[in-house]
Amino acid sequence: MEGGAPAMGLQQDTDVINIIIILAGAIALIIGFGISGKHFITVRTFTSAGNIGEDGILSCTFEPDIKLNSIIIQWLKEGTMGLVHEFKEGKDDLSQQHEMFRGRTAVFADQVVVGNASLRLKNVQLSDAGTYTCYIRTSKGKGNANLEYKTGAFSVPEINVDYNASSESLRCEAPRWFPQPTVAWASQIDQSANFSEVSNTSFELNSENVTMKVVSVLYNVTINNTYSCMIENNIAKATGDIKVTDSEVKRRSQLQLLNSGSFPGVSSVLLAAWALICLSTYLMLR
Repeated sequence: MEGGAPAMGLQQDTDVINIIIILAGAIALIIGFGISGKHFITVRTFTSAGNIGEDGILSCTFEPDIKLNSIIIQWLKEGTMGLVHEFKEGKDDLSQQHEMFRGRTAVFADQVVVGNASLRLKNVQLSDAGTYTCYIRTSKGKGNANLEYKTGAFSVPEINVDYNASSESLRCEAPRWFPQPTVAWASQIDQSANFSEVSNTSFELNSENVTMKVVSVLYNVTINNTYSCMIENNIAKATGDIKVTDSEVKRRSQLQLLNSGSFPGVSSVLLAAWALICLSTYLMLR
């Protein structure tokens, strides 16, 4: 019996410590809820770029909430007083919107409950570049994420046979680029060839004195070979391919935004869901 007393005392001390830990945790939770009011929710932004003069998308997703009236979406821009855009109680509230964004912003209201807080920005300006914050508050909690938005100009090139040249030549044209891009030619047959000495590239300033038209001519080309005209700046990369045979001309072009995608840690499931949102958003813009 005497040997059991210390063991009983040790057990009591352990129980007291456990109670203290539990109480401390409860107090921390109470304090935490007192400060924040709710849990933090996951908010994710996706890097994107705006094409000057066209409509753009600042992409943001959050944990869905079917209680539309409890959802608040705020877009802010670093260094700018006022809000870029606010959505609350199921509709836009632009009473605190900065004047530079007036009449140029909209959220996809019918997609808010499924977690789409993306902002449509009309008539993108060079000055729209900067760091934006997507702030979300719902009945489940709140959270935010930053987005670095780049602005410039980029367009898909078109390649044609230049019949006006003294030799068999190709002419690559792209109507709008900014900042000034680099232009390079490549050949499918001779992938190591350097075409800088047999090509000529020029940049013509467009009427708004910001963007430029890119024109590049490649001389001394041969038939039955595929040539590529590649245009690239720090925002986008565009490629135009052309193959000329005795009977036909085949063309293909593509445009890729550089450094686009989600921030690290985004699951494949979320990316798949976001791809569907982006597709529906794109179709709406069309």
